[in-house]
Amino acid sequence: LHKEYRRQRQMCIRDRSMDRPNILLLMTDQQRGDCLGIDGHPVLQTPYLDEIASHGIRFRRGYSACPVCVPARRTLMTGQKASSHGVFMNHHVPLDGPTLPGELAKEGYQTHLVGKLHLSPPRKLYGFNSSDWSDSPRPDSVLDDYERFLISQGMTQPRAGLAHGASVNGYPARPFHLEERFHFSTWCADRALNFLERRDPTVPFFLKVSFHQPHQPLPPPAVYFDRYLQMDLPEPIVGDWAKVFDQPQRGLPVNAWRVSLEAVVQKQMQAGYYGCINHIDDQIGRIMEVLPKNTVVIFVSDHGEMLGDHQWMRKRNAFEASARVPFLIRFPSSLGIKQEKVLDHPVELMDIMPTCLELAGVDIPDSVNGRSLLPIIENPVADWRGHLHGECAQIPTLNSGMQYLTNGKMKYIWYPGTGEEHYFDLISDPNEMINLASDPAHRDERNHWRSILLDELSGRTEGFTNGKQLQTLV
Repeated sequence: LHKEYRRQRQMCIRDRSMDRPNILLLMTDQQRGDCLGIDGHPVLQTPYLDEIASHGIRFRRGYSACPVCVPARRTLMTGQKASSHGVFMNHHVPLDGPTLPGELAKEGYQTHLVGKLHLSPPRKLYGFNSSDWSDSPRPDSVLDDYERFLISQGMTQPRAGLAHGASVNGYPARPFHLEERFHFSTWCADRALNFLERRDPTVPFFLKVSFHQPHQPLPPPAVYFDRYLQMDLPEPIVGDWAKVFDQPQRGLPVNAWRVSLEAVVQKQMQAGYYGCINHIDDQIGRIMEVLPKNTVVIFVSDHGEMLGDHQWMRKRNAFEASARVPFLIRFPSSLGIKQEKVLDHPVELMDIMPTCLELAGVDIPDSVNGRSLLPIIENPVADWRGHLHGECAQIPTLNSGMQYLTNGKMKYIWYPGTGEEHYFDLISDPNEMINLASDPAHRDERNHWRSILLDELSGRTEGFTNGKQLQTLV
């Protein structure tokens, strides 16, 4: 049924090839799935993203299957899960095979990248016709376009974009030290607007605008930092199963993975994080102002941020704060797709490439593992995956990687380096405060999920199973 639907959809789009939609893919780095105003966040303001969500499709259970930068971005670009593209951590190796911008470019789309790509080697276009490329405000061995911009504006100070002193992976936060027009997020919006003004109007475009924040460092412009510093902010949630500290700690490494911060420091970190998101939202508003009507808008993040929850920082975990991401799509009215829906299907980053290709009437390569979202958008009761599988090669401080499964209602996590398990009821316990893995009342359920993971890992070379049961790696 799915294949027949896809065939009919492609024929329909090809029959009106002059009306092929433009596609704008907006992406943040390290934005939690609950960090949208429309998702019920108690303080965060994201009016432009909320408008996209309310008029389009909001997936409440959008996930990053491998919640760390490089593998997540390889998945987005290829439609492949980590075990297919071969990277489970931030390893910098070339990417082979079809890519989303490459397949669209072959079919006549003008493809352009703004901001972060985080693939290797630097400057390789991977199917984009052109780029304004910079992976972060931190200058690397290759002079990127953001650094070139700062130099062109007279910023000759070493590492001028980082002269605020906030760590690129740690919890310290403060207002941005330069004028707002020099901020990385503002630069991304500026370059997107420049592309939209100068693009070829006779062909459709695929524009990816990839912001670096709210990944650390956390220096939003002062107006945003001050806005949240003046509010009562939600305290981090910590389950008893997660505690490694009984009280706030001083002297932790700035880039520590496990933290318990003093209240004022925790608040500053959150003010920086929320401020960065609010700032990006306003920059997205600038882009939306000039978009052609016939444009599909997609918004996602590569993974989330623990932000002190369960005494963790950053990502790599299977917990909701780390693995669940915002996942929004808004279609132009010309496509005739019914919108204003909130869906609970478990979806992930590998589904974006086949969705975009189907919208453009482009054949989906056999290498793609993801599925187009159009069938469940147009018919929410259509057949869909029963669960999604995710993994990461290493969780710092645990001496293990992680494997996880979720259907958006329950979540099972297994740590192959230790044999430990987590099992959460996401409906009754959305903050994952109660680990049910050892609860006798849930033993049969846990064993069922364990058997599903056994099937997922069958035939893998890492030694996760012996064909009959999961095996702890030594």
